[in-house]
Amino acid sequence: MPEAKILVVEDEKALAKILRYNLEKAGYQVITAHDGDAGLDFFLEEKPDIVILDIMLPGKDGFEVCRAIRQSSRTPILMLTAKKDELDRVLGLEIGADDYVTKPFSVREVLARVKAILRRAADKPAPLLARAGTLEVDLERYVTKVKGKPVSLSPKEFEFLKCLLQADGRALSRDELLEKVWGYDRSMEIDTNTVDQHIARLRGKLGAEAGRIVTVKNVGYRLRKD
Repeated sequence: MPEAKILVVEDEKALAKILRYNLEKAGYQVITAHDGDAGLDFFLEEKPDIVILDIMLPGKDGFEVCRAIRQSSRTPILMLTAKKDELDRVLGLEIGADDYVTKPFSVREVLARVKAILRRAADKPAPLLARAGTLEVDLERYVTKVKGKPVSLSPKEFEFLKCLLQADGRALSRDELLEKVWGYDRSMEIDTNTVDQHIARLRGKLGAEAGRIVTVKNVGYRLRKD
């Protein structure tokens, strides 16, 4: 099995060098960039298996780079941030990052996160197409349609919809949804009100099919397939 290719976008050259050394020692192929624009160029040219992306970058910042990548790719993104404000961490996850690490961090933690993200990516299910009434969702290509017309969902909105579809009518608690969408480690740090906010936005975008997402009192949500 070929080694995974990792793109590290970090403007602190000493830190980028440390990450590169340890990642290569762990058996990965590593490319480094020191600003957002170069990071995007390398992403398009090298097609890495995962991106380690700092938030505070010259030129395009990490949020802009993450958004640009998510316009055309589901390549996993691990964000690095020196900011401790939860809003910054949540924003990174909202726009499509898979995980984050707050500076200062140990290299061992970064390696563990990379390994876990790559394992999840390797375990992706075969392409699936789910339908409920006029709602049609391609779970592999991340395409959603209502009455044949495309619906633009954010990465997290899509993940919520995917979880509800795959539950096959079973009600999922808010905690379950947080864990499924953000992962166990991150779900413990995020308020369950975040689920309600995402569901409200998701319903607004599904239009005629919004009513398929049913609120289950004192539990969470389920999706009607009939």
